[in-house]
Amino acid sequence: MVTSKVTITLDGEQLTAIRDLVESGNVESVSGFIRHAVTVSLADIAGWGAMLGLALDQTGGPLRPKERAWADSVSRPRSRRRRSAA
Repeated sequence: MVTSKVTITLDGEQLTAIRDLVESGNVESVSGFIRHAVTVSLADIAGWGAMLGLALDQTGGPLRPKERAWADSVSRPRSRRRRSAA
């Protein structure tokens, strides 16, 4: 396996939690934890993609442009609006 070094940005709480796991012996290293997290995430994405493909095959095939636009609009994270003090 060929590895490459990259730089990532984590918030302080995330990094502290990972380092705590390393210190407790639950994970081998920060890099090992990140590699595992990426592996799990890639598998999840592939699984969801396969499940979506199967569902689309069973319900009429690929999305049409109008359907894709709707799906994109409802799946985007919503920006948080601050509530005004009443």
